[in-house]
Amino acid sequence: MSSLVSYIVIGAVVLLFIWLLLLFISWQNKKTAAQNKEALVKQTKKNAAANGLLITCPLCSSTLQKGEDLFSRVYRPMKVGDQLCTISGCPHCYPAPEPGLKRECPVCHKTVPVKDGHLVARLFNYSDGKKHVVVTGCTECCKKSP
Repeated sequence: MSSLVSYIVIGAVVLLFIWLLLLFISWQNKKTAAQNKEALVKQTKKNAAANGLLITCPLCSSTLQKGEDLFSRVYRPMKVGDQLCTISGCPHCYPAPEPGLKRECPVCHKTVPVKDGHLVARLFNYSDGKKHVVVTGCTECCKKSP
């Protein structure tokens, strides 16, 4: 009788060991899969940035291809961390919008006119050379009442 109990205990320990081993292997696979996914996302973003596919126009939401730039103006002084900037549009919506494109302010969602219309933004220059733009409004929603 005691040998039967010892066989049951040994069997239970072996099953527990196998279960823990499978649990560890599945945890390692999840960890590796997450790392692989992160590396794939980084590589995809790097390839898209090299092709110029990550930039969209804030006015018409058109994806800018390599060689296409936004029409913008940055105002002086140039050596500060925060500058005033105006964005007129991209080659798809400025100086003449392509058929079917709507120039819309991302802040107030009003239509921005092509003539005398632009976005008002702040350009942040970081010490590592990177730049960041925050759109604060457009000529329609930033009008001052007299």
